[in-house]
Amino acid sequence: MDKNYELIVAIVNHGFEEEVMSAARAAGARGGTVFNARGTANADDEVKFLGISLHPHKEIVFILAQSDTKKDIMTAIKDRAGLATPGSGILFTLPVESVMGIDF
Repeated sequence: MDKNYELIVAIVNHGFEEEVMSAARAAGARGGTVFNARGTANADDEVKFLGISLHPHKEIVFILAQSDTKKDIMTAIKDRAGLATPGSGILFTLPVESVMGIDF
């Protein structure tokens, strides 16, 4: 039987990736992958130091989840990792067409 999966993506400020994963695990996620990134959206967020532009550091967290657990995981991340506060991050999902290498 095919299961439906979703990729949950959380983009948060540097240092908040552990809070995201802790909240996700508490809601049923089994794990995730964290990528280091830097933001470029707003020139006002840019900081200059000795004439060099420093961009805010971000973390991107990917969590593969079954579709029926997606809402619980996203709600837990929003509530427990501070994403309900404007400007603290972005949380969204992408559909996953097929999966290999895991067994939920």
